[in-house]
Amino acid sequence: MTDETGEADDAADRPTMAPFLGALAVIVVVVIIVILLNVFGNDGRSEEQKVSLAAVGQNDALQRENFGEFSDFTCTAQRGTEADFIARQRDSVGKQGARYVDDVTAVQVEGDRATATVVYHFDNAPDTKVNTETAFVLEDGQWRVCSGMGDSRP
Repeated sequence: MTDETGEADDAADRPTMAPFLGALAVIVVVVIIVILLNVFGNDGRSEEQKVSLAAVGQNDALQRENFGEFSDFTCTAQRGTEADFIARQRDSVGKQGARYVDDVTAVQVEGDRATATVVYHFDNAPDTKVNTETAFVLEDGQWRVCSGMGDSRP
């Protein structure tokens, strides 16, 4: 548009900040929701599933000789040292082969303690299933293996 002097109406052609501010507000709201869900949300797993994941996670860390992750899945009382962990794991693999968890059954959770039967086999005897009664403890909000499975260590 032009006014009486013939100059273009700058106000009509000038971009506004409204769309940018609207998008920024939406992004801020989404970020706040994500943060709140991470802080107060739950991962949707039952306590029984979390116990099972501790058994599988510990075994996975054993097979990869990853002491840091092994420590994440093992109670403080049974962690030992990294050198001992590696030596025992290598000895076990040398004698029996890698260990595979086939199942975790009969999970019973009572407060900050749990028990389960961990079923596994070794690479050198894949048809021989071993049922091990295993104890778990809730430490720092995470379930950790605290007995069984060969003293929770290799």
